[in-house]
Amino acid sequence: MRKITILFLLFIPLQLIAQDDLLGELESEVVEDKTVVSAFKGLKIVNMESTKLASKGDFFFVVAHRFGSVKYGFDDFFGLDNAVTQLKFIYGFNDWLNIGVARSSFMKKYGVHAKYRLKHQEKEGFPVTLTGYNLITANTALDKDQFPNIEFTDRLTYTTQLLISRKFSESFSLLIAPTFIHENLATRSVEVVSTGTLTFDEDPNQFAVGLGGRYKIASRWSVNVDYAVHLNRNKNSNFRNPLSVGVDIETGGHVFQMHFTNAQAMFEEGFIVNGQGDWTDGDIFFGFNISRVF
Repeated sequence: MRKITILFLLFIPLQLIAQDDLLGELESEVVEDKTVVSAFKGLKIVNMESTKLASKGDFFFVVAHRFGSVKYGFDDFFGLDNAVTQLKFIYGFNDWLNIGVARSSFMKKYGVHAKYRLKHQEKEGFPVTLTGYNLITANTALDKDQFPNIEFTDRLTYTTQLLISRKFSESFSLLIAPTFIHENLATRSVEVVSTGTLTFDEDPNQFAVGLGGRYKIASRWSVNVDYAVHLNRNKNSNFRNPLSVGVDIETGGHVFQMHFTNAQAMFEEGFIVNGQGDWTDGDIFFGFNISRVF
């Protein structure tokens, strides 16, 4: 009996040591996921793209609407009589690549874009999320009576952005977006003087920096702001840098965004290059984006 007791007492520590070794091996094989997600809930902040992508196999239908300027009051019912709409379809081919097509009634433009994640922000690791964005648009509203020698390539504009975001907390995220835009037919500004009309064309190659942020104010609500600085705009330009302020509302399968902006156009080159409103003059546009995932 004494021998059995001694063997039993010796066996217990050996068993505990073996269990500790096994647990240690299992823990060493576990890789902690340090990926930081959901810096932004919407595919867009307001006008600007966010670093969020549609997941693999997700199909998004996005409706973006901009009413006319509110400055004219009841004459056009605060812009409701002069609305423009963009319809967009986006598909997640995998977790890092989205392809989208869109059509906007503003200048009757069509667009195709690719959005692709380059690097995730990580906890105690890589400090930001990097996402690339490329867009090609075709302006079908250009009139051959006004441009008799116009070719299809003249209608095209190319936009390239590097979207860099950081989620600082569960409530607060920021984004910066260095941007390059090439217009095959450069934007023209017009100035009427006593001797006639002067025209000023933008450089075909244009540079800008976009800034955006999101602050969560409730479980399903956030305040969003974005702004773009056009770095080489013609000093005689009729256009202004776009500033947009709005709220995100998460409602189950979609995100509803309401906002005010001084740019009625919704493609990147439109609101960055052709932002025509002036906040100081009350010349701003109410609008919304609504996205539904299938």
